[in-house]
Amino acid sequence: METLKNKVVVVTGASRGIGREIAIQLAKNGAAVIVNHSNSATEAEETVNTISNEGGKAIAVKADVSNKTDVTCLFDTAIETFGKVDVLINNAGIMISKTLKDNTEADFTKQFNVNVKGVFNTMQEAFHKLSDNGNIINISSSTVKLMFPTYAIYSASKAAVEQMTRVFSKEVGRGISVNALAPGPTETELFLNGKSQEFIDKLSSMNAFNRLAKPLDIANVAVFLASDNSKWISGQVIGANGALV
Repeated sequence: METLKNKVVVVTGASRGIGREIAIQLAKNGAAVIVNHSNSATEAEETVNTISNEGGKAIAVKADVSNKTDVTCLFDTAIETFGKVDVLINNAGIMISKTLKDNTEADFTKQFNVNVKGVFNTMQEAFHKLSDNGNIINISSSTVKLMFPTYAIYSASKAAVEQMTRVFSKEVGRGISVNALAPGPTETELFLNGKSQEFIDKLSSMNAFNRLAKPLDIANVAVFLASDNSKWISGQVIGANGALV
């Protein structure tokens, strides 16, 4: 069943990991997808090719979400290509894992520029350019509810995203729903990189299913939140973490 037929969806940071899987599943459900990336042109084109080879519609668009001009171009390209934008999924994000005392000013700035300013920029653009009765999904993180050492700055940036989500849901109007989706630890190359098997096993044992999430677990929730079936859900943070928190 194509629950997203005739929908046009912008997915930021969609060249790899969770964003890539979200883009693929959106297309499988009938959406035309804008696969955004900042510096991963090859991976973005591979995502587009995967979608196209399965009969879906997608284009890759380079844009740094922390740059307002880039974000304007991202939306304008989507509208020029497909005529509209119905759904915005803010997936682009950066995580630098260090203790608070070891974070540099550059580490702080980089995470807040992408994770917070990026969402600010795209939601401002969506206020004017998203179709009536559209959907906005901001990817947060279950670390917001946890006190994991080395995640202070990252978690703080995602907490800011969650609060902007709640407030913007009451400001935007026009029938647009705004929610945050907060995954738990998910089996992606970027997440697994540099982590010991012992730490991965520890994270897996903290949820009810004794495993890490697969990107598909998160993408399936994103597809639902992007559909009209989720319309009465707005201003919420949806945890997809297997009862981790």
